[in-house]
Amino acid sequence: MEDFFFILLGLVLLIAGGNWLLKSAVALSLRLAIPKIVIGMTIVSFATSAPELIVSIKAALEGYPDLALGNVVGSNIANLGLVLGITVILGSIDVRKSFYTTDWPVMMVASLLFVGFIFFDGTLQRYEGVIFVVLLFLFLVYLLRFQKQAVEDEMPEDDEMLPLYKTVLLLGIGGTALWGGSELLIDGAVGMASNIGVSDRVIGITVVSVGTSIPELAASVIAVLKKEKAISLGNLIGSNIFNLLAVLGVASIITPISVVDQGLLTNDIFWMLGISFLILPLVFFPKGLRLGWRDGIVLLTLYITFVFLTIN
Repeated sequence: MEDFFFILLGLVLLIAGGNWLLKSAVALSLRLAIPKIVIGMTIVSFATSAPELIVSIKAALEGYPDLALGNVVGSNIANLGLVLGITVILGSIDVRKSFYTTDWPVMMVASLLFVGFIFFDGTLQRYEGVIFVVLLFLFLVYLLRFQKQAVEDEMPEDDEMLPLYKTVLLLGIGGTALWGGSELLIDGAVGMASNIGVSDRVIGITVVSVGTSIPELAASVIAVLKKEKAISLGNLIGSNIFNLLAVLGVASIITPISVVDQGLLTNDIFWMLGISFLILPLVFFPKGLRLGWRDGIVLLTLYITFVFLTIN
């Protein structure tokens, strides 16, 4: 019970911390007159992936590599199976051309590269982390130079020029909440794994990954309920790209990450590849460049099947 409470409290702190970090980062960038395109591609991306980043780095440093890897692989599966599935069941979304010209190909390249790096030796080395971070940098440069029209400001009403003291305060509180949340989440997850007799990988790929995907889920559902058409598949795919290239890149540069539970190599990474690939035909069939409720049911069913098979 105590472990479950730690996990719950940790998730609340991670979500709140990510939100405070995002508000302070946007306010800071407005104060420094940084263009919105740069804010969206760097600061916002970092803030929404901050829970995954903090949890994965901390788990890797504390000797729980399967939590670090399971968190990212599970988050990528949850973003497309759970978050996108629920979102398009609630309301269909139109897909931009950038999906098949940029977003999806880059996500597949990042996913295949990750599988290639980890499959043969079971370890994500420092130099492989450097390759990830360099690729992320090149991807961001490409987006900023050639894809400006594809980037939309999702929440203009949240753009506030806060007083400097408030910005610094939010930055400090957000960072502290992320750190404290990651401590509680990892302690609770490791405790729960040992108590119920499952591996760190299973907890990482289910409980922790869903928890760190909650900000994306909440934002998507709220946007659908408000009937905002700003939700795009590109946001979730962008989150997956960031999870692989930034989260695993930075974590493995700090300390190489080795697989402990072989289920990650024989099962989880192939589910991630499969559901990532499946998005392409779903986008084009039966209706071109649109995802509807039928696609949502397919994705959600796949996610539930994945969780069921992983736990059993």
